[in-house]
Amino acid sequence: MSSNKELSYEIPHLIRVYKDETIERLMVSPYAPPSLHDPITGISSKDVVISPDCSARIYLPKLTSTSFKKLPILIYMHGGGFVLGSAFTLLEHNYLTTMVSHINALVISVEYRLAPENLLPTAYEDCWTALQWVASHSASDGRLYQEPWLVDYGDFDRLYIGGDGSGANIVHNLSLKAGKERLNNDVQILGRFLGCPFFLDFKTCEESLAYKFWMLSHPHAHGGIDNALINQFVDRRFEADFGCRRLLVVVAEKDPTREIGIKYFETVKESEWDGEVEILDIEGEGHCFYVLDSASEKAMILMNHLACFIV
Repeated sequence: MSSNKELSYEIPHLIRVYKDETIERLMVSPYAPPSLHDPITGISSKDVVISPDCSARIYLPKLTSTSFKKLPILIYMHGGGFVLGSAFTLLEHNYLTTMVSHINALVISVEYRLAPENLLPTAYEDCWTALQWVASHSASDGRLYQEPWLVDYGDFDRLYIGGDGSGANIVHNLSLKAGKERLNNDVQILGRFLGCPFFLDFKTCEESLAYKFWMLSHPHAHGGIDNALINQFVDRRFEADFGCRRLLVVVAEKDPTREIGIKYFETVKESEWDGEVEILDIEGEGHCFYVLDSASEKAMILMNHLACFIV
């Protein structure tokens, strides 16, 4: 990109926003195509259109049993501070292929619109659309627009939502919404997992990377970092409102978000919500380490834990 373009906002090494409204994202993982039968893992994947503004990649594990049982469904939201990332990158594809091979579930990875081109709450709205779209398949009516993998292989009594970083933030807010509004066909969310969740509180420094991401993605948010979408401790609104029964929070020792992730877990545990809540704290690792290297020894700890959680 031309060096004489005038910058409006920059997060060094990650994203540049120019005054002519062009965006330059740096260090982007390359695109990875889906595969109807991966020769190594046997996992199949394909891309689907949910709405004019929202799409997804669906992953189907290798089916080996002659007495087939329908699979748990996991709707997954990628991270990236609301401004980076994609369901279609090599990084996400490798991570989710590894995950699917461990949890043996049907996974729908949502491609939501990013800020600053599409400021928040756009990402929340896209992911809610995806959640409702998945739920609509629980009552098959044979119409051509229905996705056959969901109809044929998905167990809608075992529906989970999960995500990492900002994706985990989206999961939290979708769960609150599902606690107040019906999903299609009255489908219920059984559980959710939040990996290295992207939340902020009054202690957050304005120079922190998390703060910069939030202000770039939602510059007009009422209250700034004290907005309830990002600061879960503003009004304690989530104490009895979760639209699910089970929660898993994942934190990592060297992650700047670890402290607030633990605080979130403890707040939920002590709240009026009567569901099951657990935390997995990984030593010696940083933010979303398991996405960056899904084959590492510590990532396997997470994968095995998820396999016990998503059942």
